[in-house]
Amino acid sequence: MSIENVRAELLAKVGQEVHVSDWMQMTQERINAFAAATGDFQWIHTDPERAAKDSPWRRTIAHGYLTMSLYPMLRGIVKEDTPLYPGVRTVINYGMNKLRFTNAVKEGAMLRSRTKLLAVEDVSGGLQITEEFTVELEGEKKPACIAEVLMRLYF
Repeated sequence: MSIENVRAELLAKVGQEVHVSDWMQMTQERINAFAAATGDFQWIHTDPERAAKDSPWRRTIAHGYLTMSLYPMLRGIVKEDTPLYPGVRTVINYGMNKLRFTNAVKEGAMLRSRTKLLAVEDVSGGLQITEEFTVELEGEKKPACIAEVLMRLYF
């Protein structure tokens, strides 16, 4: 698919929800792996026994940045066998305009994402898309994370 076709397809979807992920469970193993990768071993994330006694959630919670880091996986950007759009050879995380962690992701929680396309712009060699990424928690009214994410699609 050409850049012109992808642009036209995207422009027609601005303001619409463009993706809903499957549900996934936040496990202690994933939380611990993130702690190891980032060096953030704060007890509210990595000490289930202490969290059961001292945490307001009575269990460990995921790091906010762990929740945000799930964007590529939940959005389906990293699946080589199913590219976001035919003809796009590279998808680059360009940054965020806004990020809020509005609810804790407790260990064991089920979460999924919803993505709404906010804007499409031309950039040299590709397109920049702005998406609203919202992480929902099963059984909770308040989402865990809301972010305005910028991605660049190169052809």
